[in-house]
Amino acid sequence: MITDFLQKIFGNKSDRDLKEIKPFVDKVKAVYDDIAALDHNGLRAKTHEFRQRIADNIADNTSRIAEIKNQLESEEDIDVKEALYEEMDKLEEDSKKKTEDLLNELLPEAFAVVKETARRFSENEVIEVSATDFDRELAPRLDAVSVEGDKAIWKNRWMAAGSEITWNMVHYDVQLIGGVVLHRGNIAEMATGEGKTLVATLPVYLNALPGKGVHLVTVNDYLARRDAEWMGPLFQFHGLSVDCIDRHKPNSEERRKAYLADITYGTNNEFGFDYLRDNMARSPEDLVQREHNYAIVDEVDSVLVDDARTPLIISGPTPKGDRHEFNELKPHVVKLVEAQRALVTKELKEAKDLIKSGDNKAGGEKLLRAHRGLPKTKAIIKFLSEDGMKSLLQKTENKYMENQMKEMHIIDDELFFTIDEKHNQIDLTDKGIDLLSEGTQNRDFFVMPDMGAMIAELDKSGLEGKEKAEKREEMMRDFSIKSERIHTMNQLLKAYALFEKDVEYVVMENKVKIVDEQTGRIMEGRRYSDGLHQAIEAKENVKIEAATQTYATVTLQNYFRMYNKLSGMTGTAETEAGEFWDIYELEVTVIPTNRPIARDDRQDLVYKTKREKYNAVIEEVNQLVDQGRPVLVGTTSVEISELLSRALKL
Repeated sequence: MITDFLQKIFGNKSDRDLKEIKPFVDKVKAVYDDIAALDHNGLRAKTHEFRQRIADNIADNTSRIAEIKNQLESEEDIDVKEALYEEMDKLEEDSKKKTEDLLNELLPEAFAVVKETARRFSENEVIEVSATDFDRELAPRLDAVSVEGDKAIWKNRWMAAGSEITWNMVHYDVQLIGGVVLHRGNIAEMATGEGKTLVATLPVYLNALPGKGVHLVTVNDYLARRDAEWMGPLFQFHGLSVDCIDRHKPNSEERRKAYLADITYGTNNEFGFDYLRDNMARSPEDLVQREHNYAIVDEVDSVLVDDARTPLIISGPTPKGDRHEFNELKPHVVKLVEAQRALVTKELKEAKDLIKSGDNKAGGEKLLRAHRGLPKTKAIIKFLSEDGMKSLLQKTENKYMENQMKEMHIIDDELFFTIDEKHNQIDLTDKGIDLLSEGTQNRDFFVMPDMGAMIAELDKSGLEGKEKAEKREEMMRDFSIKSERIHTMNQLLKAYALFEKDVEYVVMENKVKIVDEQTGRIMEGRRYSDGLHQAIEAKENVKIEAATQTYATVTLQNYFRMYNKLSGMTGTAETEAGEFWDIYELEVTVIPTNRPIARDDRQDLVYKTKREKYNAVIEEVNQLVDQGRPVLVGTTSVEISELLSRALKL
């Protein structure tokens, strides 16, 4: 109530942001007529003028930095060197600040140049200008331009993502607002269909002028290539170089040149992996990236929040990586999982009966035991969707988690192993170890020895010299073997109990491939770490690849925080505004739509069972298709996608 009242008086944050940005848009419109009055060559000359002003603005700093670099080559005194490096760092920081201040001054003219270029491409099939060396270099490889004598002929048709496009877009005022938000290093939330790709051309052009590089980050390689080809001629017309890292092989000279371009498109993962490869480089000549200057992240909520903590890992072969016990231990695990499944089925049935008879206390305990045994069992998930069952489970769990889980053994002792779904952990119980040890001659086959106690006992044994050393080595070898065996066992248990085929992964071409939980896309070349991928391969009876070890790793969150300036755009960011500010200090501004939204945003429909829900989806899709309207159906897993696909084909 109070919040609503205050918003009526002062407006919400986005309203205040828009009020602050409007003067910039007014300035763009004020200079637009002067820009529009220029001939084609005059319009192109503005870019050279902007770049010269930026260079002149920091000329003194640039000159002094060059002097310092020359002095450092011959200087031997450490203290003098340190002082020179400090001076150079201050000069570089000052240059960045001066450049950013000048870019803010240039913004109205620069945005007007981009908008006018878009208008001329949309209204003219051909634009004839004086040919530059850059035009001549582009002509053999870019179908948008050809050179005839001293003239360059720019067409408004070119190939993008395998299809010919005809340029027909001009920036609206709301897109100018979005451009200002992005240039200021914030997040622009724009509704679907409002032209985020076109909006990005404004800050990309402006921030490419200093020649320090602008990275436009997309979520998949198709979008990276398409956007580079689609928007590229708008920048190349003005002499700015454009490339896409996803077109070129890692560590290649072509990829190095792509990073030297004024504007570089690419996927979040490839930018991250190139950073890791650079960290593994043995000489400066092997580096591909330069300073992380400015990045615009498309679908920023997906990249910087949903996948933020997912590590990018470069791995390689490990010694004796093809030696493992997955196939040998698999029968033991299968026996254990089947025993657990039978126990959980029994516990769940008893829980239902007890709850039905009104004994919620005993029924809750049975339900908790079943849930800690196999939480992903469909019967448990279905039962928990019934009214009051989830709260009963939570209430019972809270009771047993009191006093540092001292009473939890009452629940767990009956199980063969327990699963902590939140932390993705599995722990064997004594009952489980007993079952696993059946058929082996050693009761301690799956029990880790207490090395501290064993070494203390060895010290007391009276053994000396070589005999003691041999005994210690034997103990360490036994410890290492058992440690590896128990790790393998745990990974196999995870593979069977926590990872489901066609949900977390698929099997294609006799290989296990990970499914991206956010997009549903197959993540080619990605593998689970710590032997988990091999465990799943053993489970699915496909070839078990050799083990790998981590060479370098970084999270997307840590990678993107290295940029001097970072901004993003998406259709849904306001709900995560707090996280964006806490982690990246990025503000979210909601950009108004160009026209009132005609889309009918309906309320969610909730069904009691999955069957009812899927039937409703199928009925709705059939009705829309009968009307001649295409339908996009989003699901949470490959399995559900295939289920609905089969049902719709009937």
